[in-house]
Amino acid sequence: MTRVAVLGAGITGVTTAYALAKRGVNVTLIERHRYAAMETSYANGGQLSASHAEVWNHKATILNALKWMARRDAPLLLHPWPSWHKLSWFAQFLAAMPAYERNTIATARLAITARAHLFAWAQEEHIDFDHRRAGILHVYRDRRGFERAAGVSRLLAQGGLERRAVTRQEMRAIEPTLQGDFYGGYYTDSDSTGDIHKFTSGLADACGRLGVVCRYGTAVTELAREHGKVRVSVGVGEDSSVFDAVVICAGTASRAMAASLGDHVNVYPVKGYSITVQLDDAASRAAAPKVSLLDDATKLVSSRLGEDRLRVAGTAEFNGFNDDIRADRIRPLVRWVEQCFPGVNTRKVIPWAGLRPMLPDMLPKVGPGKAPGVYYNTGHGHLGWTLAAATAEMVAEVLLSSSAINR
Repeated sequence: MTRVAVLGAGITGVTTAYALAKRGVNVTLIERHRYAAMETSYANGGQLSASHAEVWNHKATILNALKWMARRDAPLLLHPWPSWHKLSWFAQFLAAMPAYERNTIATARLAITARAHLFAWAQEEHIDFDHRRAGILHVYRDRRGFERAAGVSRLLAQGGLERRAVTRQEMRAIEPTLQGDFYGGYYTDSDSTGDIHKFTSGLADACGRLGVVCRYGTAVTELAREHGKVRVSVGVGEDSSVFDAVVICAGTASRAMAASLGDHVNVYPVKGYSITVQLDDAASRAAAPKVSLLDDATKLVSSRLGEDRLRVAGTAEFNGFNDDIRADRIRPLVRWVEQCFPGVNTRKVIPWAGLRPMLPDMLPKVGPGKAPGVYYNTGHGHLGWTLAAATAEMVAEVLLSSSAINR
């Protein structure tokens, strides 16, 4: 039987392990934390959002980054001090701008495929992850943003996604609790939300039932190619095992792992923040939104997780491998809740920060590396929750069809 090591037990690693195990593969899942989904898959925005498939390789992103550099609370914060990693990443980001439309369409198609797999797995494995199928409402505060969104909607439509323009009055009907001065919006009723940590943990349990060996609290110390196979060394004592194949799903650690195997996977850690507002009183539960939102001006999203939690997340910070939770980056999230949903009590707020593994063209790296037996499913950026089920299926199919694996 084919022996495969999956490195990383975030959303991409666990879905990959599951997709392989369902195909009868002998899988070992290796994760440095004590549990699955303890880093970027812990407290993200919660949106399963094909409507958020637009890639960032657009001149508007560059202009905003330059305009906001002096603002510590900016939605997109680019720290000016250089590093070779950051410079090389941005060079590739700029080079990918001509592919903006093509990559946006491809991402939308991938997102639509992914949700069918994810919903089926959750049903089959009886995973409760606070799934809410109430759609996602994008809101715009001015005409310029609204009109630009029309162009994005046309690209999403080419990818197979329907989202419709709505007036201010229709926005109020979709989400009556929303307060503020908005020009208009776009609503995607096929999108949904859910708790990524609950889902990933539940699917990890399902992996165990399928026979996956889950090695938590185990750090990978070395990867080496060995006669068409891959040796994985772990722990202080350099315990090692040889596998027919390895799938790297290690988030922001994927770049270093890839380099040790002769591949260049230019993942950059883009920090995002979230808050979880505890809706402990009846008034807050009534005043909090039930429909998921994306506010284009602030680049913030919100998701209702069950009855007693509101998750608000967003921002992008280019500051290397720094996962500090900064008060000046959390404050705008709290302020957004207080302005848009003034009836929500923000006395109890849990802050969080995570590093999104982002590739310059905003598309994940899915498939084989240069060496036999080396595969990747990483670099999903802000859409890991949305895309992971599809890319897991893709890498499982590619791995099992490889002559190097089946010989």
